[in-house]
Amino acid sequence: MILSMTGFGRAEDVFEGKKISVDIKSLNSKSFDLNIKVPLRYKEKEFEIRKILNDRIIRGKVDCYINLENLEESNDVKINKGLIDSYMRELRSIATDGPDYEYLKMAVRLPDAITSRPDELNDGEWEALAKIVNAAVDKFDDFRTTEGKILHDELERNIKNIDQYLSEVIPYEEVRINSVKERYQKTLKEFENVDETRFYQEMAYFTEKLDISEEKVRLSQHLKYYSEVMENEKFNGKKLGFISQEIGREINTLGSKANHAEIQKLVVMMKDDLEKIKEQTLNVL
Repeated sequence: MILSMTGFGRAEDVFEGKKISVDIKSLNSKSFDLNIKVPLRYKEKEFEIRKILNDRIIRGKVDCYINLENLEESNDVKINKGLIDSYMRELRSIATDGPDYEYLKMAVRLPDAITSRPDELNDGEWEALAKIVNAAVDKFDDFRTTEGKILHDELERNIKNIDQYLSEVIPYEEVRINSVKERYQKTLKEFENVDETRFYQEMAYFTEKLDISEEKVRLSQHLKYYSEVMENEKFNGKKLGFISQEIGREINTLGSKANHAEIQKLVVMMKDDLEKIKEQTLNVL
């Protein structure tokens, strides 16, 4: 099962006159790399939010933005009338001939005359926030799944291409070996006093060096294994990356042993598809 590391998800809701929105987006990365921006009001819950994202997103370079908007007018200011009255009485006792508004102007500047009401984050609001974060991750996962299906189809097509090119190598193998034998035999006739036994030993050794049977078998096995992991394992990006490296080694060895123009062309086309596989595999979760 293929999931893309690239994703986007957004969720929002209203709680007690506050509009809370969460945006999550990610790009590929070797590990989980989170950049999060949280309003000051929710700063105390940043660790819990990070844990939700880490547990569910697994891997990727992730940006998470949480925004808070007050939809209702809030009266967070408290006027301490009793304390202000007390201040004014004390001021009148000192200066008896001043107007009341002058005493009021002085009284409201004194300590604790006007204070702001504390508005602490309660359990209900945190539960609402956690629900919105999880809803954003749900949509983020849907995006990853959709992108993963596109990745799957592209990777499957590239794997099938390499397998097809590998099957096209077979007709050239016998022609290639026969060509080498004919060239050696022609060379043998051009020289006198040649140790034929040693000559054919050398020819057999050289022919064995050109043999690509093992490379073909291993490459075919790696291609099948890549497809199996892609279909049956979750969070398989790193494993697919390792398998693609093994595929590359066999293709390179096949090219170095080819000694045939048509086989070399097929190897070049294999490498082209392999580069596409490596590039796309980097984006697999």
